[in-house]
Amino acid sequence: MKKEVYIFEVSEKSFAESVIQNSHTIPVIVEFMGIWSEPCVTMSDKLSDLAGEFAGQFIFAKVDIDEQENLRKEHNIENLPTLKVFVNGEVVDTEEGQLAEDECRALLKKQGVFHESDEMRLKARELHLSGDTQSAFVMLTEAIKKDPANTRIALDMVQVFIDSKLIDNANELYNKLPQSVKDTNMGKSLGRQLTFVNQAAKTDGIQVLQKRLESKEKDFDARFDLAICMIAEYETMTAINHLFYILENSVDYNGGAAKELIIALIGILKEKEPEVAKDTQQKLSNLLA
Repeated sequence: MKKEVYIFEVSEKSFAESVIQNSHTIPVIVEFMGIWSEPCVTMSDKLSDLAGEFAGQFIFAKVDIDEQENLRKEHNIENLPTLKVFVNGEVVDTEEGQLAEDECRALLKKQGVFHESDEMRLKARELHLSGDTQSAFVMLTEAIKKDPANTRIALDMVQVFIDSKLIDNANELYNKLPQSVKDTNMGKSLGRQLTFVNQAAKTDGIQVLQKRLESKEKDFDARFDLAICMIAEYETMTAINHLFYILENSVDYNGGAAKELIIALIGILKEKEPEVAKDTQQKLSNLLA
């Protein structure tokens, strides 16, 4: 039998029942939000997805502070979004500002809401980062057998393939994934990585490109290709510096390709490195002014 997904819009009148009373049965996560705020809406979407994934295990309650001014004052809400976790009628955790998906999952885990297969994923990630990639593959294989519905395991395997330079394997596995999985934040991130990795594979390679620039500093084709390679190697700022060099010396290079790639990188940086994204955007605006 399919479990019910608990997502409520809460008012001052319903707060006691929907939040306080229910929190004696299961955890209740309350988002104090403004519907006009992009970070608030993004957070709401993430928590709604998690409420569906963990149906029946927690309640997601939304409070529109513009309509519920008394609740905003009562709970001392100063920054948006603000999350408060209620258990047994009490606030047990508070988070201010937009959280990434992993941080939302960590918040839920504190209340016992998690997948065992995700714990195996974390262990596999630790093994991979420590250099024991073979054991990481074994752990991920065991995890996917234990929980075939957890598509994040397959995405983790794609990431390990990319990191291990097994690009054909990464492409093959990623292409087999359902579009709904590719459309998740994690799926989109991996899709972008694969795009750059595949483009980098068509260049002359980092060493050759660097030698070309040593002999001819304004070889814009070599510099653009090197930027692609740097992105594929997670050297995003180095790539951005190469692209700005092209812009400063040839703003219309290849139909504005350098500018378009910088704009794309700003979009990628916004979630994980918002300050870097902001600084890069300002630099681009100043250059093109």
